[in-house]
Amino acid sequence: MEIKTTRNDKELTVALIGRLDTLTAPDLEDKLDEELDGAERLIFDLGELEYISSAGLRVLLGAYKMMDEMGGMLIRNVTEPVMEVFEVTGFSDVLDIE
Repeated sequence: MEIKTTRNDKELTVALIGRLDTLTAPDLEDKLDEELDGAERLIFDLGELEYISSAGLRVLLGAYKMMDEMGGMLIRNVTEPVMEVFEVTGFSDVLDIE
């Protein structure tokens, strides 16, 4: 998986490319730990995310809980396979998806 980050003042955008699974979820956690300091808004761009596993969902939920206290989190450009996972797991009712 490739992780691209862009910061615009207090807004951090994280674009995920490939698969977010057991092997790559720790990489995302590490990247968020490095980049989130001072961010008040976190945006995930999932336009090129092909797959998400339960490990990936756990990272997104952790980020959501953290950002709920710091400002907010938004998910954009969700691919159809990933949206199906969000709907089946109920994440579509919890996360702010655009």
